[in-house]
Amino acid sequence: MSLQLRSLLATIFLVIAPASAETQIKNVLLIVSDDLKASSLGCYGNTVCETPNLDRLAKRGMVFERTYCQGTWCAPSRISFMHSRYEGSKGTNMGEHFRANGIHSARVGKIYHMRVPGDIIAGTDGNDIPSTWDEKFNTKGQEAHTPGDYACLNLNIFTKELEGRQSTRMPHRMFVSVEYEGDGSDQPDWQAADKTIALLKEHKEKSFFIATGFVRPHYPSVAPAQYFQRYPFDKMPIPRVLKGDLKDIPNSGLGKTTSQKSGIAKWPSNIQRMWSAYYATVTYMDEQLGKVLDELDRLKLTDSTAIVFISDHGYHLGEHHFWQKSNLHEEVTRVPMIISVPGMKPGRTNSVTELMDIYPTLSSLLGIPAPESVQGKNLVPVLKNPEAKVRKAALSFNRGGHGLRSDRWAYLRYKNGDDELYDMEKDPEQFHNLAKNKEFTAIRNEMQSLLKERLRDVK
Repeated sequence: MSLQLRSLLATIFLVIAPASAETQIKNVLLIVSDDLKASSLGCYGNTVCETPNLDRLAKRGMVFERTYCQGTWCAPSRISFMHSRYEGSKGTNMGEHFRANGIHSARVGKIYHMRVPGDIIAGTDGNDIPSTWDEKFNTKGQEAHTPGDYACLNLNIFTKELEGRQSTRMPHRMFVSVEYEGDGSDQPDWQAADKTIALLKEHKEKSFFIATGFVRPHYPSVAPAQYFQRYPFDKMPIPRVLKGDLKDIPNSGLGKTTSQKSGIAKWPSNIQRMWSAYYATVTYMDEQLGKVLDELDRLKLTDSTAIVFISDHGYHLGEHHFWQKSNLHEEVTRVPMIISVPGMKPGRTNSVTELMDIYPTLSSLLGIPAPESVQGKNLVPVLKNPEAKVRKAALSFNRGGHGLRSDRWAYLRYKNGDDELYDMEKDPEQFHNLAKNKEFTAIRNEMQSLLKERLRDVK
């Protein structure tokens, strides 16, 4: 069937279909923040970081308390949720599917993987998949090379000099911050908000799927000074780490980057500075989101647009002495997800969900059948009733290992057979690995069986 014929049939379907919360939705705005941990947001209980715009979106949408990424770093996670596949890119991607059904598809910024800072400095596409979009727009910035107060916190370097800064592919780039004088208009997320607003104006009369990717709070932590000033580093709480915390974590489960290996453990105040810089960029990103939400309201598009806000994965900032991502612990696998749908009541849900579920959910809201290649679950039942359940557990992948998160238990099993088991009701910070505790053998066996069952579904 040709693209033109499929578009015509989709248009006819949307005209004759009976009115409902799903088929009243004409547009989709998907907003993806980069490296954003759920626990850093006000709407997820954080009392330090200021996120007023995400908080207002949360008040009019469904806040998913237990959403988990499938890939634990940028590239596999973004491929996964854009294809609704646990691994790989088999089948029709989300934008391609919507295009085939008469919906204009546009990308702004980072949706598929881009190297940050490399592709942002160059303004290049990264690992973009062109079939997803009718049009696409990259954002650009100087990143660590932004003139201002530069810090490389694991090396305890502070300077205004532009020479010698850690940047693309350099080993210490993840500990870099830049605080500078300006209004933020030179930053990629400001550009992303401006371009998204322009696209909303341009396409307000037609059905659209706009996917906007903000790069913050991904390192380097670059923001104007006024955002850093909201978070004096010496007031920043840092994660509680128990003495001997790592003794019951197998070598396979240890973070690749730790406080000790990176060197930042020598300067505890610099760990506080990392939190200050992270929060500064989260608040800056939140303000850019606010501009987009304001424009949706001004254009009177809010009543016809489903809004989804997510991150690709979470992040470690010293929990268990771990930094960054690419492991299976809760701070990495749990992500924020807010879905605001006109005509559906706002609320909060503890239903266990996966980022892969976005694709079939949006298809349902648009009145379009999801392709057979889709492996995710339709979350419309949860949007209608936050007590509804669509799956027993969420599945995550990392370098041959797997994480399984049920209502109560987190089970991590590595490629070599090592494993971890946590009671998330009694031990939400995952301090006590119960995998070798004989009292929990039955639970461990049950989670192993459930993992095997889930992995059969992945193929």
